[in-house]
Order: sequence, then structure tokens, then C-alpha cells
Amino acid sequence: MSLQPRWDIFCPVVDNFGDVGVCWRLARQLAREEGIAPRLWVDDLASARRLIPSLPSNALCHLVEGVEIRSWQTCFPLVEPGPVVIAAFAATLPEGFLEAMAGCVPPPRWINLEYLSAEDWVAGCHRLPSPHPRLPLVQHFFFPGFDRFTGGLLREGDYAWRRSAFQESVFLKAGGIPSRQPGELFISLFCYENPALQGLLSAWGQGPGRVTCLVPEGRALPDICDFFGISALKAGDRLTKDHLVVHVLPFVEQTRYDELLWACDLNFVRGEDSFVRAQWAEKPFVWHIYRQEDEAHLKKLAAFLSRFCAGLDPEVRSVLQTFWVAWNQGDGQAVVASWPAFRKALAALAAHGEAWSARLQLMESLSAQLVRFCKDGIE
Repeated sequence: MSLQPRWDIFCPVVDNFGDVGVCWRLARQLAREEGIAPRLWVDDLASARRLIPSLPSNALCHLVEGVEIRSWQTCFPLVEPGPVVIAAFAATLPEGFLEAMAGCVPPPRWINLEYLSAEDWVAGCHRLPSPHPRLPLVQHFFFPGFDRFTGGLLREGDYAWRRSAFQESVFLKAGGIPSRQPGELFISLFCYENPALQGLLSAWGQGPGRVTCLVPEGRALPDICDFFGISALKAGDRLTKDHLVVHVLPFVEQTRYDELLWACDLNFVRGEDSFVRAQWAEKPFVWHIYRQEDEAHLKKLAAFLSRFCAGLDPEVRSVLQTFWVAWNQGDGQAVVASWPAFRKALAALAAHGEAWSARLQLMESLSAQLVRFCKDGIE
């Protein structure tokens, strides 16, 4: 596939990996599936390198999988804008670049790619224009979402094929993880710091049956260290307490993270990118939403739960909502108290997850919708 003129994607890294994770996934999908040559500007290449291991540590500009990854520095270079400019997550574009956009004839299609939300107001704001107060430029808000009135979600065209080709035994062997025992529960844990975590780890250890917890390197490790009474953990470490076994995994690139989700019976995820991947994985999951001021994140959590739980058995719905809310409030006692019922509901939640994923797949992907929207504006 021959690549068209480049698109510029500006990614401010706010939360270590979530923001660059979304932008890198979008840029890679545009290059692979839409014939676009993306130029991805990242203001924190150190975070990007965790997700893109082939990105050299000393490179300010490097081509990876058809994506030109460049360092977004305060002293911004003089470059010609592409026909489409995407400012991810309300990024403030460099002034010189904005002026260069204004000098283009025609001006680039300027997209403000917003955070994912299930709130009802999103559909009314999707694609709305916003003129620049000084320059002859108009940006359009583009909202990912969960229905046909929004921009959809990122999902690769080869996802179903990769999923069908996945072999759990191969994945576990490569990670040095023993094959599962009868009745063993595999859980992946990717979360922010949470005061409820130590109580949950104790419940897993003292509950019936073995629980193997697979934890990528990250922000959960200090709480796990405190639970086991040790000072530090690193990739490759293995800890055991009662019925609980914890394996610390290296921080993995995106395709390997999908495999981690497929290998587990329950996935704890955080932020936006892993949240979406958990839904495609069709396994029960728990979302640790990014905390915001004035508890605004709890409104977003409630909005998603309202959509996701539609059609669930009322008892299962209550169990899921109780556990998710307790987890996001960091209420250790409530998390421990609600865990047994949540565990019993995993089979029902797995079936529900398959149906939910099938409905989401009826929507056009976010990358395809972006291309169609921008093409209509440029031609």
C-alpha cells in the first residue's frame, strides 16, 4: 500500500503511557490500514519507548512501522503541516505550527481528538466545529465512543485473526509461567495505586483455589511490595503467599498486552487504551478509571456502567457495579466483602463480554471514521 501525504498527530503525555498508547495505536493503524503516513509528535519519548522498544534511546526522529516518531520540543522546528493535523486530548499546538497551518491553501483539517467517554453529551459534541479566535482555522471535536453517534473505537483489522491464532501455552512458556492447574484463576493486574489492593491480594490468597496474578511492571508494584513485606520488585520475580502466586512481567508492547488479556480469566485495566483492549478481549474485566478533580471520574464510570450493564441479569449487574465502585473508591473493606460474589459471576460476565464486544464491532473503527471525515473535508 502506497502511503499518502503525512498526517501530523500531536501527543502530550499526561499519564505516563495511556495517552501515548492511544496515539501510537492510532498512528500505526493509519499507516497499516488506511494508507496514511503519520508523523507522531510526542513530548515524552521516554514513555513512548516503553511501548515502542525499537525506538532508539537517543533518537529525536525515527521511523517505526510506517510512523515517523518525532520529539515534540519547546523549540519546535519549521515544518510543513500535513493535510490533517490531530491534536490529541486537547493538545495546545505550537504557535509557529499553527501559523504555518493558517498559511496553507487549503488549510489542514484540524481535529481535536478527545478522551473516550460513555456520557450522553458526547454525541451532541462529536464533530462540532470551533473556529480559532485569531487565525483562519477551524478545529473539529472528534469523540471516540460506544454508539453510532460517536467516533467509535480503535480495533485493528487483523484482531480477530490474531486472537484465533493465540496459544495460551506458548504465551505462558515464553513468560516463564507454569501452565494453569485445574480450577486455577488467572488474573492480570494493570492499575493505578489503590489502597484497596492489599486487601484484595489477601482475599485472593485466602480464598478457595489457586490464584495466579500477572502484573506488568508499573504503579501497582509498591502496594504489592508492602503486601509481601519486601522493598522492591522487578520483572521476572515470583512471589507466593497462601493460595496466591504473583508473577511480575516486563512492561510489554501493545500486541503482547493483548495476549496477556487473552490468557487471563479476569483483567484489571486502567485509563483508556487498556480499557478498550479489555473489551475486545471478551473476558471479565475491572476498570480503574483515571482520577479527576471533584470526583468527575465517578460520573464517567457510572455512564459506562449504565451502558455496559444493559441486559445483564439484575443480580449480576448489582455484583459488578458494587465491586467496580468499591475498587474505584479505594474502599478496601467493600472490595474484600464483594469479591466472592464477583468471582462467582465471572462466567456470566464472560458471556456478557462476548455479546458486548459483538455489538461494538458493528461500528466503524475510529481510524476509519477519522479518515472518512477528513477526506470529506479536504476533497
